[in-house]
Amino acid sequence: MDMQIYVIRHGETAMNLKSRLQGWLDEPLNENGMLVASLTGKALREARFDRVISSPLSRARDTARLIMEENLFPNFIETDDRLREIRWGCWEGLCCDPEHFEIPDEHFSDFFYNPMEFHGAPDGESIRDVIQRTEAFLLDLISDPQNDGKTILVSTHGCAMRALLNLVYDDREDFWQGSLPPNCAVSIVAVENGMCRLTVRDRVFYDRDLYHATYADPGSPPAQ
Repeated sequence: MDMQIYVIRHGETAMNLKSRLQGWLDEPLNENGMLVASLTGKALREARFDRVISSPLSRARDTARLIMEENLFPNFIETDDRLREIRWGCWEGLCCDPEHFEIPDEHFSDFFYNPMEFHGAPDGESIRDVIQRTEAFLLDLISDPQNDGKTILVSTHGCAMRALLNLVYDDREDFWQGSLPPNCAVSIVAVENGMCRLTVRDRVFYDRDLYHATYADPGSPPAQ
């Protein structure tokens, strides 16, 4: 079983810039988010995707759509609920910027600095919950014989992207791998004889001046 899987984080949103927890909120791309998605699509024209699978949330789905508008095919975007962002429940929309902090939990910093032990909001998900559902998606993808020889685009979210790729990182306990992936960052997983290997990590195909969410720099707390 051989295939190429391109995993992308969605483009920028207004809530990204305000360090607010988006989770399952259906926050749209802002103007810059649409621009970087289109620029990424232009850069990926040679990939020739056979399938496109997205989180059903509009910021991920529209990122996939804008990428495909720069390509000839396919013209159908599948959705899978397992690609949604971490669910924040009653914390969705709250600010995690230290200067305007709104999260009602003294242990919230575990999300940044001890993520594997982070339990989430009372009605939300833990990091391990997100790993479990995204890993199930990836394993289903690579075990489906219909995908043999295909190139597949997967459009998802920052935390969900790290969770999905956790299976192929060398150190699975290092969840954030140094930072949140930038908006529209692309990682590529090569599947050869059913075995996954990360060949490209967090590549950005646009001028970094267009990336405004500086809170995701290495060593700084990520935001979703």
